[in-house]
Amino acid sequence: MRILIIEDDTTIAANLYDFLQNLGHVVDAAADGHSGLHLALNETFDAIVLDLGLPGMSGLTLMQKLRQESYIETPILILSARDTLEDKLEGFNHGADDYLVKPYSLKEVAARLIALHKRSTGRITNRTLQVGTLTLDPKTKAVYYVGELVRLPPKCLGILELLMREPGQVVSRADIEHAVWGEAQETSDTLRSHLHMLRRTLTAMGGQDPIETLPGVGYRLLAHAP
Repeated sequence: MRILIIEDDTTIAANLYDFLQNLGHVVDAAADGHSGLHLALNETFDAIVLDLGLPGMSGLTLMQKLRQESYIETPILILSARDTLEDKLEGFNHGADDYLVKPYSLKEVAARLIALHKRSTGRITNRTLQVGTLTLDPKTKAVYYVGELVRLPPKCLGILELLMREPGQVVSRADIEHAVWGEAQETSDTLRSHLHMLRRTLTAMGGQDPIETLPGVGYRLLAHAP
């Protein structure tokens, strides 16, 4: 995922940045409301981590501008020391998708961001996915490539569906593992072996390998798969 952190506490921001980046996510950060809003409006992110007490512009005002003025629906996770029910309700009323009170577990932050991303991409679950000559029906799980029916094991099917939902976009190892296995795998061998099986099965149909590996970054399905 590509994640934007908007947090003025440099220690908190650095801890979040390093932890999420080490999981394979692409992370940007802003230390005040105006800079955060500028990034959120001019770049594309899969999720935003937002503090409420920001200099220049409060987190509540920032969300209001994103939701009501710019109609941007990027999932927002609030991380705040404000812990009353009224604070949480105000955050949700201004457009937050989730709310965590400080102090929090970094692992929980990562898990909630992945859940928000899955929830937002799940809005198109029933739509037939098609990239070039590659098609996948999310309801029946039927896959066709260059006109041929492709039979895939469940994990390979899950990887393919995830990549097809974001053609041309890089999906990190961490995102694939959490989406397909529900948790990070101890080594990269598990994902690598399933990707090898997926690629081999697709190319056996007579088409080219539609999956690109970006070493140290992740994987993506070519936006114009053969």
